[in-house]
Amino acid sequence: MTLLRLLAGFILIGCVLLIPAGTLRFWEAWLYMALLFIPVAIVGVVLFIKDPELLERRLRTREREAPQRKVIAASSLVLLAVYLIPGFDRRYGWSTVPPTLVLLAEILILLGYLLFVLTIKENRYASRVVEVQGNQVAISTGPYAVVRHPMYLAVSIIFTLSPLALGSYWALTPTLLLPVVLAARIDNEEQLLRNSLSRYEEYCQKVRYRMLPFVW
Repeated sequence: MTLLRLLAGFILIGCVLLIPAGTLRFWEAWLYMALLFIPVAIVGVVLFIKDPELLERRLRTREREAPQRKVIAASSLVLLAVYLIPGFDRRYGWSTVPPTLVLLAEILILLGYLLFVLTIKENRYASRVVEVQGNQVAISTGPYAVVRHPMYLAVSIIFTLSPLALGSYWALTPTLLLPVVLAARIDNEEQLLRNSLSRYEEYCQKVRYRMLPFVW
């Protein structure tokens, strides 16, 4: 089931990138998809073997809270634009992103994914949806010692740099909405955590920054 979902995601993103481009000769898209899906596949296999419960949490998609469902809908539209624009950009030649900048963006995306891996390694309750498990506690070690929501920081790094990795300056435009979407998700999530997660208020006093150190 996990591999089928991964394959479906690869095909879907491939279509969204390559069909607007009108060509398969879009090396930035192929490199980006390899960078996006190979680490995901590796982590998925490791979790399947070592921590299937965490894998199950990461595969959940149905949010219980209405505000979170609205945030997910908004973020889906933003990400769709991020993936659609580079294809049209490639077809019509709107941008000329140097290969060195493309590769730099790819490296930084890989570092963002490394932060994602460190986050789920530190917090095995890191569900894809906003929820609190019965025996869950506030985590204050690893990346959680720096910011309260390292997972969202990782996501922000990956998707903010995706347009450059895909060779498009114009696709940076919808990423300007990403901080707004993430801030709305974090605000709602923190309300739930403050009300339901043991010692979370104490943790917030200890770790002041939500997502960006020294900023917010």
